[in-house]
Amino acid sequence: MAILTPYAGLLAFVYLVLTFRTIMFRGRLRVGIGDGGDKSLQRAIRAHANFSEYVPITLILLLLLTSVGAGPGLLHGLGGALVIGRILHGYGVSQVQEKLIFRQIGMVLTTGVIAVAGGYLLWVFARVGLAG
Repeated sequence: MAILTPYAGLLAFVYLVLTFRTIMFRGRLRVGIGDGGDKSLQRAIRAHANFSEYVPITLILLLLLTSVGAGPGLLHGLGGALVIGRILHGYGVSQVQEKLIFRQIGMVLTTGVIAVAGGYLLWVFARVGLAG
């Protein structure tokens, strides 16, 4: 479990950046609820929300990998990919003049981590769980 702490810590700070960016736009535009029709605020809200939608389940999957004995190389690779993916996605979605490649690479990395972690957990269950 300790192997995941730097990734969870980094992701916490990415989340804070996305949070404060949204708060900043809301304050500047004086919009408490919704987006007030402002494209920058719309993008800040979606970048923040998308992070909130994907990161918790992904961290849970990574935590479960530690409980079934996944190796440090796999855990570091997946943790690093998740952090990079979330930074790229958050940056891409936040830009009004979006360069789609950041968003695309970010989602490929994020969903790739979910797929590998989920697949590994199912593989472990098929090998060990059914027998005991």
